[in-house]
Amino acid sequence: MGAKKPALHFVRRQVARILRQVLAGNTQHRALASIKSLVYKPSIVAKKATLALICNTLKYLPVIKDIVHSVGLLQGRKNKGQDELFYVLTHDLLFEQEILPSGKEEIFVLSRKAALRAAFVRLMMKKNVTEIDGLLPPETRQIQSYIPRYVRVNTLQMTVDEALEKLEELGSKASCIPAHVLCPDLDWEVLDACASPGNKTVHLAALMKGKGRVTACELHRKRLQVLQDTVKRAGANNIQVKHQDFLKLDPNASDYSKVRAILLDPSCSGSGTTVQRMDHLLPVANGQSFVFSVFQRIDRLASFQKAALCHALSFPAVERVVYSTCSVNQRENEDVIQSVLEHARSHKFKLGTVLPDWPHRGLPVFDGAQHLLRTDALRDKTDGFFVALFVRERSQTFEQQRKRKSSEIEERKTKRKKKKQKKLN
Repeated sequence: MGAKKPALHFVRRQVARILRQVLAGNTQHRALASIKSLVYKPSIVAKKATLALICNTLKYLPVIKDIVHSVGLLQGRKNKGQDELFYVLTHDLLFEQEILPSGKEEIFVLSRKAALRAAFVRLMMKKNVTEIDGLLPPETRQIQSYIPRYVRVNTLQMTVDEALEKLEELGSKASCIPAHVLCPDLDWEVLDACASPGNKTVHLAALMKGKGRVTACELHRKRLQVLQDTVKRAGANNIQVKHQDFLKLDPNASDYSKVRAILLDPSCSGSGTTVQRMDHLLPVANGQSFVFSVFQRIDRLASFQKAALCHALSFPAVERVVYSTCSVNQRENEDVIQSVLEHARSHKFKLGTVLPDWPHRGLPVFDGAQHLLRTDALRDKTDGFFVALFVRERSQTFEQQRKRKSSEIEERKTKRKKKKQKKLN
């Protein structure tokens, strides 16, 4: 028990500091970092325990605050800067986690243990529920009930069958759509315009079976390091990482004269990943100033997204461009696509249909939106996502060649299977 006491004591104080940052950002209507990014800072120890405790404390925070204030736990104290620690300690008390008298705050909460638990029972009786989750808002219960886990297998390191042996209950989905839609040939040169953290970059490399070349651009130095680490872990030898602003690349430079496909997944509001980011755990802010600041940010993002997409469409040898966001906002999705259509046509691009069998298309705000793809978090059991595909019209012959090539590959596979079966017989 001696080793356990200081560790838990320290974790609770880490969680209290993170909780203070999260709540301050919510109050100011601007989150400087996601919950995960705060937990996974290098200075944070025991990250798994810390993440679990901050998530659970935020999840039940309205209940905790109700109980804390009903017994006057925060009243009359000399140190007014420890509210968040008292919320964390009350959380552990309600969930019957061990609290040792390792600090003055623990001692104080233990002295009010009976009053806090009695307040909890009274609240349950008042709401006519038998478990604590019954005290949560319906929308919170709905979100937490559907969240699945998805995994993409890095085929540069192992086969899918090998991965399935180790991850029997996990599948593959989420943000893998853009790379699949771009569908580069093995020998192509491909450009990932805004690459960090690199998940789509290494997915492209895997689809190309380590052949061809993927050039991954990232402007920000810290994000560049993340990208480099992702590429190194993936064992992707066909990726060239560049510390470069994509908008400053010269499409006519010899370095990019053979680029055949561009994946553009630019910075966005991330409104489709609020569950993954755990934003649904934050206190809701509905004030006019909050809404206004959100709209301002989305407008700035949309301006950048449009500029980046126009730039991607200007590379002379490019045959396919995929634009994707993890946003559900029309302003960042359909509006951006509609705003570049004239520019796209001037470069002989048209919209291709993204995954034709997918039932949910773009919002019908312009003619052609049916070619776009949307996913919905609650409906599709994945993040909210948007994908558009631009295909250069002069590549129709090329597309026919691609289909013929795919057909020939399938035919050869069938012949090999028949030959193998014949030998077995």
